Amino acid sequence: MPKYVVEDMPAPISSEVVALLEKTETATVGHWRHWGFMDRSIQGLLRRRVAGTAVTVQIPGADSTLLHHALGLLRPGDILVVDRLGDDRHACWGGGVTVAAKAAGAKAGVVGGPCTDIEEIEASDFPMWCKGMAPITTRIYDLGGRMNVPVSVGGVVVMPGDAVLCDDCGVLVLPPFEAEAEARAAIEKQAKGLETQAQVAKGAKLGERSGATAKVLAGLV
Repeated sequence: MPKYVVEDMPAPISSEVVALLEKTETATVGHWRHWGFMDRSIQGLLRRRVAGTAVTVQIPGADSTLLHHALGLLRPGDILVVDRLGDDRHACWGGGVTVAAKAAGAKAGVVGGPCTDIEEIEASDFPMWCKGMAPITTRIYDLGGRMNVPVSVGGVVVMPGDAVLCDDCGVLVLPPFEAEAEARAAIEKQAKGLETQAQVAKGAKLGERSGATAKVLAGLV
């Protein structure tokens, strides 16, 4: 078996669908969908909402050789999703990787482990989602890896070419053929939610608007 596997870059998500996703809150989709959400331990380092095309990488332990190579293949609009294969000790992503990803036009990075160099990530204004910070970093050890294969990050299988939506509440992964419909449904629900909030602010009862009060009263009989 080869030490490295680098498959073709996936087809990009259309700019129209990306624009819809970036109007979508992950928590809105969470009202009806129960799969595709990464574990809540993976949180954003900056307050952002971004969407793009998943480019996947698997790298083991203390090695980031393939990650450095992958940065040279990224395209504008990509979100690099890094499977750390269970390693939670070594930070594979820091200031240098951030600069390279941003220069390539990537929208964000998602790492199933810790990052480092938070000040440099903030200075680069580059959106990152990860499992917090760690001071021990990876090296170029040439241990091997896989790129643009199915990976597992935050308990979610991510396919190359999936739509990735990241915001302050977490990370949602959607198959490309489902992304537009889910985004449109979320945008419609968000508009109705704002209308409900406006009515409640004027004195309407939330339980009456949501239907909860009717259910409670029916259950008292």
